[in-house]
Amino acid sequence: MMSHAEGQQRDLIRRIECLPSSGHLSSLDQDLLMLKATSMATMNCLNDCFHILQLQHASHQKGSLPSGTTIEWLEPKIPLSNHYKNGADQPFATEQSKPVAVPEEQSVAESGLLAREPEEINADDEIEDTCDNREDDLGAVEEQRSVILHLLSQLKLGMDLTRVVLPTFILEKRSLLEMYADFMSHPDLFIAITNGATAEDRMIRFVEYYLTSFHEGRKGAIAKKPYNPIIGETFHCSWRMPKSEVASSVISSSSTQAVTNHAPQSEESLSQVGSDCYTVRFVAEQVSHHPPVSGFYAECAERKMCVNAHVWTKSKFLGMSIGVTMVGEGILSLLEHGEEYTFSLPSAYARSILTVPWVELGGKVSVNCAKTGYSASITFHTKPFYGGKLHRVTAEVKHNITNTVVCRVQGEWNSVLEFTYSNGETKYVDLTKLSVTKKRVRPLEKQDPFESRRLWKNVTDSLRESEIDKATEHKRTLEERQRTEERHRTETGTPWKTKYFIKEGDGWIYHKPLWKLIPTTQPAE
Repeated sequence: MMSHAEGQQRDLIRRIECLPSSGHLSSLDQDLLMLKATSMATMNCLNDCFHILQLQHASHQKGSLPSGTTIEWLEPKIPLSNHYKNGADQPFATEQSKPVAVPEEQSVAESGLLAREPEEINADDEIEDTCDNREDDLGAVEEQRSVILHLLSQLKLGMDLTRVVLPTFILEKRSLLEMYADFMSHPDLFIAITNGATAEDRMIRFVEYYLTSFHEGRKGAIAKKPYNPIIGETFHCSWRMPKSEVASSVISSSSTQAVTNHAPQSEESLSQVGSDCYTVRFVAEQVSHHPPVSGFYAECAERKMCVNAHVWTKSKFLGMSIGVTMVGEGILSLLEHGEEYTFSLPSAYARSILTVPWVELGGKVSVNCAKTGYSASITFHTKPFYGGKLHRVTAEVKHNITNTVVCRVQGEWNSVLEFTYSNGETKYVDLTKLSVTKKRVRPLEKQDPFESRRLWKNVTDSLRESEIDKATEHKRTLEERQRTEERHRTETGTPWKTKYFIKEGDGWIYHKPLWKLIPTTQPAE
């Protein structure tokens, strides 16, 4: 029966694709595209279920499965033509095959000659960011429905989307590297970590900073996708934070409320205080194209603290949603205390991709400090199919040596978080009232040609003017240049040289981290 159904499904696909591309009944008819997409998804699901039944049947014949055994979803067994296979000539291949005119200033020769030596950024060149790229609602979804359906009809469950070209109208007006920078939009909470009087306080402060970082990283509720960074692309920025606005070593619920709800500082007041401000510097670089890996680093030299991370984004098609796994690790170093906090990142999901897409985070992440024995377990809960709250998060901070839970957290990562301490005290952090410190960025004319905003300027300008076709053309030019350069390096046997990050083991480390410049102190607590 399965074999018969697969044959009928293939016949259906062939009949739809044989229709003319225009006319009364075309191969791009929305209802036919929906039929094509849902029939493929249905057959994939049936095939997976059939395979699970076969495994269960086999286990009954051989005896029950051992306890703890899990049966995972497997790749569909339906033989697919090349039309459906994931690869460089993926959806919209006909568009990609057009010859692309690469401007002279973007030629292989010149871009290959661009300085790959680390550049010292002059903080005085940076000015408070005036760019407001708040994302509009995806009103174009209905208009572009046939494009999405056409794309969905060519995907299969579990397919890696790394090489799939997604339609331009779903793009955010910023690079993924800048999105990582926006996770640092509360530098006061970041700097306050090292002000904790005890190891327990510092771990709790780190969890508070971690949980408040995601809501600003997401621009709006609509699920749009940041630009995939080009290999060698970089992003630089900094934040200035008045020292009086950073929480000291003693904190109470009321004082925290006063600190976290402070009014944003004006450019004039920041320039007047000068040395009364802490500076947090940030640099990110796309260190690899396949797989797509980004490295980012932030430091506050005055407080002898820095964070180094690398992230490999793996995206998969899940039917009516897309899942993005953030593979990698971050390390926060508090040199004043000789402590390192290792942490991971949650997965992200774009839901309801055929109607109004929205984003949620999911999965378990951990934070560990080997020196102090404190750890945190954080769970981002995805919404159940029926009922349940959106964006829910829970966390526990534990002292591993005594197996004591010292703090519990619950709430929503984009709304209100409730911290309950072992002494019975409770603190609420309202993320909707947290002030966002604007980052400081150099003007475009002072940026390197491979810095995110300058590199993607034409795409961003076109998206801002709602000129989707023009944005697509500019985006394709950048991607074609990247492919051409990659072929050139392969043919000449030239390895790619990163600018700011050095590969160490499975990770990427900033070339001049604070821990190499400043000796670590070992204070007695």
